[in-house]
Amino acid sequence: MTGLVSFVGSGPGDPELLTLKAVSRLQAADAVLFDDLSSAVLSHARSGADLIAVGKRAGRPSPSQAHVSQLLVEYARTGIRVVRLKSGDPGMFGRLEEEIVALRAAGIMFEIIPGISAASAAAAVAQIPLTRRLSARRVQFVTGHDVTGDLPEQRNMAALADPDATTVVFMPKRTFPALATSLIEHGLSPD
Repeated sequence: MTGLVSFVGSGPGDPELLTLKAVSRLQAADAVLFDDLSSAVLSHARSGADLIAVGKRAGRPSPSQAHVSQLLVEYARTGIRVVRLKSGDPGMFGRLEEEIVALRAAGIMFEIIPGISAASAAAAVAQIPLTRRLSARRVQFVTGHDVTGDLPEQRNMAALADPDATTVVFMPKRTFPALATSLIEHGLSPD
């Protein structure tokens, strides 16, 4: 017998922005494998649930993705309810695919419960819409680094600099200066 793994998006860290389904899964979980999150979100976990930190942060020691995927499989094989609590939305630059591949290979059922992405949350806090009817009719989500932590060279900078699109860059901390320079060189207004 295997348990069910619920991939739960924690949103931007504000527990009031969790979905009802996310809270329900946290309250029912026997084990919660979580990213580097605020304790306020984890406070929704059932008392007595195993809480396992598996988050990654650039420049800090963290478990390998293979290890995280294996933990999911091992916990689920015991027949318990497992939550994999991921920052933001599970499907947005959260390595969800690798964890799904491991579960499918092991024959373990899973569900995905979306969360509010950092892009949506930041836009709401700044009171700026991601789209505008006449000037920003599409949104582009890109990661600010490749697997080595560097700015990806194969990026289509002209498309990212398009003034008629909103471009949201996730995790640009290390590459932001080079990215900004490249976007301006490709026509983006510095304003």
